[in-house]
Amino acid sequence: MVPTPNIFTLVKGAGEGRRLLNAFDQALLTAGIGDTNLVRMSSIIPPGAAERSRIVLPKGALIPIAYAHIDSNQQGELISAAIALGLPDDPSETGVIMEYEARQPLSMVEEKARQMVEDAFTYRNRALREIKSVGIEHIVEQCGAVFAGAVLWYE
Repeated sequence: MVPTPNIFTLVKGAGEGRRLLNAFDQALLTAGIGDTNLVRMSSIIPPGAAERSRIVLPKGALIPIAYAHIDSNQQGELISAAIALGLPDDPSETGVIMEYEARQPLSMVEEKARQMVEDAFTYRNRALREIKSVGIEHIVEQCGAVFAGAVLWYE
């Protein structure tokens, strides 16, 4: 059985490379998670999970993560990715993570992610204590990528 994560952190990164996959790899490295294996998950924060400013992850580990990413090979194009998470008033309830990426300024992308969190709490009839978000934008030079994620882990 896999243990339920009890801590989380928000990460972001941008990268350039000769190929789109190399740009994505660079974005993961700048986000601090480039030497792990990402296991993309749906967007729920376990009840009572605590935020950490940084989590040291074992190299090669399978990391549960919700994330947004976008890449492009159009020189001069603006790309942005953001992630927002909502924490409930009641710590016995789950939180919600929402991701968004687009060829738009970060302010627009992050606002959409935050709005989706508000919507998710509304249709869950759950009181929202706070929203945390992080995002990044990048102007493509050759092949560029941006990445924003919510890493879940165990303490």
